[in-house]
Formats: sequence, structure tokens, C-alpha cells
Amino acid sequence: MNPLFDTIKGGLTVSCQAEGESPFNTPEGVCNFARTALMGGAVAIRSCGIEKLRCIKKNIDLPLIGLTKSEFPDGTVRITGSFEEAEAVISTGAEIVAVDATFRLRENGLTGPEFISELKKRHPKMLIMGDISTVEEAVAAAGAGADCVSTTLAGYTPETASKALEGPSLDTLSLCVEALPHFPVFAEGRYNTPAEAAKGIAAGAWSVVVGSAITRPHLITHWFVEAITEAGR
Repeated sequence: MNPLFDTIKGGLTVSCQAEGESPFNTPEGVCNFARTALMGGAVAIRSCGIEKLRCIKKNIDLPLIGLTKSEFPDGTVRITGSFEEAEAVISTGAEIVAVDATFRLRENGLTGPEFISELKKRHPKMLIMGDISTVEEAVAAAGAGADCVSTTLAGYTPETASKALEGPSLDTLSLCVEALPHFPVFAEGRYNTPAEAAKGIAAGAWSVVVGSAITRPHLITHWFVEAITEAGR
């Protein structure tokens, strides 16, 4: 196992992302999120977009998990879905490249694990995080050469969409930890409170990745507005 993972174990990884019309949707805005995450004690940063990754890598002294986003034909999110995208992420200096490790087919006809296997052949020194939605995908990704996996996509594929209504996918996390002992399994997806993050660590997560609850001010505001509105009814 790469010693980089020892520096992350047991800590908080902050997903610093901004999209659409967010005022923070610039390399500098996202880099400032990463800067405040460092100040707060984060052990690693996860982020999306080549220029944003470059800005973070230049200014923030934490391990960086990099990715790009696109879509499958059904409109669901795809993480770093092509060789060109993966190579662009590598060029930013990100220590780990997150890729879609689900069984869904890409345009090149490869499933996620097959894509990881080919990436490792092309770039054997690349550290790969396989973003999965099921324990079966996690096991396949590890077998294909992924250096770690994350439960990022549990609840965000057509087969697992119901999980998005249940809070964090602690069940998926626990199954992955059991199936892959001593292997870095990251918990990600709907960990919106410190208590939920603590449950992730207690369930065996190598690190818990938190994004929206830290770096999406408009979404956090909406949560409060919804709660207040409901209380006033």
C-alpha cells in the first residue's frame, strides 16, 4: 500500500466543489474552500475540474484526489470517464485520480473495473480511487488494480437510487469494509453531520469525505430554510 494512505487514515477528506451559478465556481473560489478545510484540520482534499485542481495543488499542501465529471446517456453522473480525462487529472499533480468504477459501460465499451485495469497498464504509478455504488463493484475495482475505493456513487446510479433517501450508505460502507479488509475504503455520499461522519469511521471507513455540508453554502442555507418553513406550518 502506498504510504500516502497512512497520512489520510482516520481523518476527514473535504470535497471542495462548486458548480453552475455558484459564486464560488472559479479556481480561486474552490481553492479558498480547500484553504479553509486545511485550517479546520482536513487530511485531504477532493475536487473536480482541471483548472481548479491546478489551483489547489499550487496553493494547498494536502493530498489531492482529482476528478472530472460528465454524464452517462441516462443523465446520471460519471466520474473521470475517459483515458483523456484521467490523463488531464494526472497532469495537475493530483496524487489520486478518482474514476467511475461502476459496472456501467463507457463509450469505449469498458466497465468501470475494465477501465481501471487499462488505466493501470497505461499508468502503473497512478493511484486510483474507484468510485462505486455496490460492494460487488468495490471488490471488482480492487481486483482490477484500484488503490482505494469510495462509496461516492451509492444512491446515484439507477440501481441504487433509493439509497439517496436514506442518508449515508452505511450499509454499503460496512459491506465494503468486510469484503476488503485492510484496504482503503472511503465513506462518501450524504455525510452531512459530524455524527454521521463519526458513524462512518466507526463502521471502518479509512476516511470520511464530506462535501455539501462544508462547501455548498447555498445548499446548507436551503436546509435551514426548509426546516424553518416546515416548523412554521
